[in-house]
Amino acid sequence: MNVSATESARQVLEVVPAVMRGIRALMRESAKRKLSVPQFRTLGFINHHRGASLSDVAEHIGLTLPSMSKLVDGLVERKLIVRSGHADDRRRITLELTSRGCALWESARESTQASLVEKLSTLNENDRATVVRAMRILQPLFAHEHTDD
Repeated sequence: MNVSATESARQVLEVVPAVMRGIRALMRESAKRKLSVPQFRTLGFINHHRGASLSDVAEHIGLTLPSMSKLVDGLVERKLIVRSGHADDRRRITLELTSRGCALWESARESTQASLVEKLSTLNENDRATVVRAMRILQPLFAHEHTDD
């Protein structure tokens, strides 16, 4: 089967937003849901990048610094993350998960993954293998300095 790069791009643009809408819906349906998707992604990024700056997180999430600052303020108020001074640069503030933030992120991740397992279990084994292959192919194309949450 010959497929052009244009057709591949069209499919990615069409399917990825639908997948993300589906993940958001699964998160909203979860009884354990206590995080919005941007909050979930923020906690995940900080979990994988301990000591990240507000700018690092904003760039990853795709928010402006003021919007990211507001989101982080809410997570600090909920005692899910803490701000700390950077060891080498007093002007730089770093972000770290609290044990409570780590536990909530893990719980939300496990719950969402369980919902995805249920949804993907409706596919046959060959189709699930195709999904895994497609994700493994796409991941390095879209990976950059920071890994995804």
